[in-house]
Amino acid sequence: MSATTTTNDKPIIAQRGAGKKQYDRVLLSAIGYVFITLLAILCIIPFLMIVSSSLTEESTIVENGFQLIPAAFSLDAYELLFKYPGQILKAYGVTIAVTVIGTATGLFLTAMTSYVLARKDFKWRNSFSFFFFFTTLFSGGLVPWYLMIINYLDLKDRMLVLILPMLLNVFYIIVMKSFMSSIPEAITESAKIDGAGDFRIFMQLIIPLSKPALATIGLFIALGYWNDWYNALLFVSNENLMPLQYYLYKMLGNMDGMRRAMISSGAVVTMNIPTESLKMAMTIVATGPILLAYPFIQRYFVQGLTIGAVKG
Repeated sequence: MSATTTTNDKPIIAQRGAGKKQYDRVLLSAIGYVFITLLAILCIIPFLMIVSSSLTEESTIVENGFQLIPAAFSLDAYELLFKYPGQILKAYGVTIAVTVIGTATGLFLTAMTSYVLARKDFKWRNSFSFFFFFTTLFSGGLVPWYLMIINYLDLKDRMLVLILPMLLNVFYIIVMKSFMSSIPEAITESAKIDGAGDFRIFMQLIIPLSKPALATIGLFIALGYWNDWYNALLFVSNENLMPLQYYLYKMLGNMDGMRRAMISSGAVVTMNIPTESLKMAMTIVATGPILLAYPFIQRYFVQGLTIGAVKG
């Protein structure tokens, strides 16, 4: 009798266990959605505040601070920013050219270097890996680097000076190497049996299998080139080669210098220069293309962030 009761209770217990698991799953999903929603709101609000501030009168920002909704709508910042559209379009062109060329070349060299270091049949891979890693701990310093760029490579006021210094990054090589090490060796061995060479294996097999890592590293490289202004500050004096970030930085510096000079000389500043709203407008102009490009690589970017994760 007791055995029959126990047997009949098993489906009930199993049903209760399944119901509890379903409840826990729904509760965990609800908590996750709430948390992600709050996090998204916290990320969106600062950006909306930047957009709002760029469309607000300077006097309102000075009196009331930054607000989420413009209290006094104004396009003065954008009118001042695009007062000379030819210059800013030229700066945009330089930045786009440097970003596209630098990202494509840097990503290709990074992938090739990582593939060689990930090959177990390359007996010098540990020595070269240590050599690359050693450069992250010690460097020659700013002065030798500057002299090498100016005197030995003679790259001053050339577009290459905006590309070569950021072409390779050891951290990206290490990340790409760890991803390529996870690709089964049977793929390359079978290709070798069929008579494929190393470069053909790299281009037709390794590159397609490494799309998540390539998209992630490519985005980081592109962001580095897009936001770079330091190399232009050191090596570029030709206005035709000024990238966007350095052009905006120089424009804002000239405005601040002019305003301080007028105040220190005792002159009355009659023109209301939209300094704060101009900074926000510069942020919108500088980050807009990157924000538009991100959705196209989001799928690969999310996959690339899981490089090295434990597989269940």
